[in-house]
Amino acid sequence: MKKNYLTLAFSSLLFTFHVQAQKFESYEQTIPGTNVNFKMIAIPAGSFMLGSNPADSRKEQDETPQKKVELSAFWIEEHEVTFAEWDAFFKNMDVPQTKAIAVDAVSRPTAQYIDLTWGMGRDPKQPANSMSQQAGIMYCKWLYEQTGIFYRLPTEAEWEYACRAGNDKPVSNDPNSLQEYGFFKNNSGGKYHKVMQLKPNAFGLYDMLGNLSEWTLDQYNPTAYELLAAGSKDPSTPPAGKYPRVARGGSYLDETEVLRCTNRIASSAEWNKRDPQIPKSRWWLTDGMYMGFRIARPLIQPSKEEIEKFYASYLK
Repeated sequence: MKKNYLTLAFSSLLFTFHVQAQKFESYEQTIPGTNVNFKMIAIPAGSFMLGSNPADSRKEQDETPQKKVELSAFWIEEHEVTFAEWDAFFKNMDVPQTKAIAVDAVSRPTAQYIDLTWGMGRDPKQPANSMSQQAGIMYCKWLYEQTGIFYRLPTEAEWEYACRAGNDKPVSNDPNSLQEYGFFKNNSGGKYHKVMQLKPNAFGLYDMLGNLSEWTLDQYNPTAYELLAAGSKDPSTPPAGKYPRVARGGSYLDETEVLRCTNRIASSAEWNKRDPQIPKSRWWLTDGMYMGFRIARPLIQPSKEEIEKFYASYLK
């Protein structure tokens, strides 16, 4: 009887894994109560060389030494979070609007005190800009409350893996081709653009390079790769302070060397230096008009307790 029970339990477990495997595919997510939707792209598990190749003349010290890492499967948004998506949260009257970010609750930003689009427009299909990392994480927390699905920002490693899209020599290594995939200083006209206007990469992801720089989860450490053990699985540097955190991808204002899959951008308090609020806003960046984000989702959803602990650790 015990043997049969164990066999049945094991068969049930295999069936569960099989169903989960069947469901691991790209999907459309509709934000409840709205007609706003976005696509999440399934990124298969795999290993890759994180960081810059030693032969790359454009590499920076914090991109070395290159280390092989393993990543679990995950989903990442097809494009940067748009104003349509952001406004479903920002204008949700059921969520209290607060100046501060409450760790143990969902709150939404107070109104912007100046035009933080700087005249570039607020079309629903344009990427939401001037975003702090904490604003992006609170949006993820709100989305979790709305959908029951755990969303977060991608880790540095996930972001780079998605950007490379299985290519050891991504398009960012070829400045002549870059303008077909991303908006940067040479082709942006000094402004951000609607998402999905240029070519996607091999994973079907748009604007991984250029348009807006994108937040990742990681605390910035210039020697992170020196400390990283080869073969590490799902590496990420947990939060240790408000600054610096890591952004990736470069923006519409940047030169081509910034728009590289391996380039690491350290955040700075200078991105918010003109904020007139006291204390300065944790939602908006007055001098970070080039900052946005896209969301990610792990294959295996953590427990409710783990999710709450995760959000609290990044919103403190």
